[in-house]
Amino acid sequence: MKNSSLWIRTAIILVIALVGIYLVFGPRRVPTGDDFTLAGIKQNLANNINLGLDLKGGSHLVMRVKLDEYLQNLTVNNETAALNAAKEAKDEGGNPYPIGEATHVTQNGNYQINLTVDDPSKAQAVVDAINKKVDFKNSGWLESVSGNTINWSLPVQAQNKLKEQAVDQALKIIDSRINTFGVKEPTLQKVGSAGSGQILLQMPGVEDPERVKQLIGSESHLMLMKVAGESYQTFPTEQAAKQSLGGTVPLNRLVLKLNEPDDKPKTTETTPNKPEKWMILESPAIVDGSELRDAAAFQQSGTDYNIRFNLKPAGAQAFGDWTGKNIGKYLAVVLNNEVKSAPVIKGQIFDTGTIEGKFTKTSGEDLALTLKSGSLPAKLDYQEERTVGPSLGADSIKAGVEASLGGLIFVIVFMLFYYRGAGVNAVIALILNMLLTMAALVVINSTLTLPGIAGLILGIGMAVDSNVLIFERIRE
Repeated sequence: MKNSSLWIRTAIILVIALVGIYLVFGPRRVPTGDDFTLAGIKQNLANNINLGLDLKGGSHLVMRVKLDEYLQNLTVNNETAALNAAKEAKDEGGNPYPIGEATHVTQNGNYQINLTVDDPSKAQAVVDAINKKVDFKNSGWLESVSGNTINWSLPVQAQNKLKEQAVDQALKIIDSRINTFGVKEPTLQKVGSAGSGQILLQMPGVEDPERVKQLIGSESHLMLMKVAGESYQTFPTEQAAKQSLGGTVPLNRLVLKLNEPDDKPKTTETTPNKPEKWMILESPAIVDGSELRDAAAFQQSGTDYNIRFNLKPAGAQAFGDWTGKNIGKYLAVVLNNEVKSAPVIKGQIFDTGTIEGKFTKTSGEDLALTLKSGSLPAKLDYQEERTVGPSLGADSIKAGVEASLGGLIFVIVFMLFYYRGAGVNAVIALILNMLLTMAALVVINSTLTLPGIAGLILGIGMAVDSNVLIFERIRE
């Protein structure tokens, strides 16, 4: 009976040991003969264990979301939206309300919007009309009416909440963008104080931080806007466009540069710069980038790529309603504050459009990715940047392995010399402990760093310590 129990225990230990060996050294596919060679074992070990930045090398970035700029832009956008909503509102008789001017304050942590009405008795009616289209209350803005002036202010508590939301949004967008690199176990997390807006990004194995920065921080703001007027009209300079508006651009208009792709074949000869063109667009946009559902780069001709995008249901419905009512008029496709094209509306369009920019394959795919992931709430300020070379990581791994093996061999020799046959059991237990620890790292998809190697070395001593106590008690 005792022998049967011993064999069962031995079989269980062997099965657990084999499972641990496979988890650490085995391939995640059908094994081949190459997997049993030294090179194959090393390759499988490298694939199974995620190495941190200090061991594998890569890019280390600390960035900060410009939260003050985020709140400034939010204030200006809300001012424009409130003024447009007030001008579009009408009383019971169908007459527009008498609206004055709108101003804003964005200094020293003070964010306010002021809107005046010519008739103080109509102020509350204007407020009600604005609240139907602009969501001030859910964003934390405080509203007050004094005489003919309507005021919205953003208290500190609401500012902190919006800042936190902006950092969380930036984290999600950065996470979706870095996934394109295929990096195993990148580190992305908040650092610093709660209101600092700092984000840490470590990408093991990526040694091109400039492309990482370009992809992370690139703008991807898409807007579909109506061209002002009934005809396709451009201006040679920005100043000329503003002069046509009386010298000042009203809040419901935008003057943007037209940067259409050149249809002429590319040559090596030097050609004069294309003359600048500027357009006047109606604001706000019919649909903006927040309504984007998907975007992908596709090859148009030769090496040129365009971007095809799809809208979410709500955006598609709004776009379809507008295009259906404006057939024969011009629509501007605006990307990052530049008009990429301004086609005429020939029929109702719902959820699909194209950005014709003659992009390269890399730039087209990067742009499609940033469009799809959404726009960052504010620009990023890079505070720290480091590139760790793979040679430094290789040296650390070599030193760690040598230290681990040295400690293991010393402990094995001591246990066999001091405890003789009982030391064999301690050595087997010690090796199994290290093997199962490594298997656990693989199973939970953990990242091994230099401190982690130090922990494994410490584990050797801690594991044998219990055996020493047991054997000393047995001797007594």
